[in-house]
Amino acid sequence: MTKRDWLINIRNSKQMTQQEVAYTAFIDRAYYAQIESGARNPSGDVTKRIGDVLGFHYTNFERDENSFTVSLRNSPMTLAHCDLDLRYTWVFNPIMHQELSDLIGKRDTDILNNDGSLALMKLKRDILEQKIGIRRKITYPNPTGTISYDVYGQPLLNEKGIMIGVTTAAIELVNS
Repeated sequence: MTKRDWLINIRNSKQMTQQEVAYTAFIDRAYYAQIESGARNPSGDVTKRIGDVLGFHYTNFERDENSFTVSLRNSPMTLAHCDLDLRYTWVFNPIMHQELSDLIGKRDTDILNNDGSLALMKLKRDILEQKIGIRRKITYPNPTGTISYDVYGQPLLNEKGIMIGVTTAAIELVNS
């Protein structure tokens, strides 16, 4: 039984109570509390309804080890989902070994407020406005110089084809 801190962080970032999420998702509040605590695993239909209410892709519930995560663990690639407010709802392999609890429910500028974060926010806003995939090089300052990433983002759609946010893939570029 693993507590779903990521789900709690998303709910808190939306300033919703467990009761409000449960009511809107048409489930019992006690059942929703058990989902957050990790005591219960929701069905596919329930994960979709919770995702719709909180504005994230329902596959966030599929965070267990699989061949995909094993293959990319410790790679220089970061994958992420953000909601329409550009708050993180899912992150795989965060940069700079950040903790998920420090990322979920926050925007890039809440985490680091620098030119790199501002450029990444602009990329995401452009994706939402233009409704297309966009690729850019984004550079972050750091104490030893800069770190650059090749970032590709695209609209994140739910099962009904409605845009619910942005998904990004970033890989650290190595200076040669």
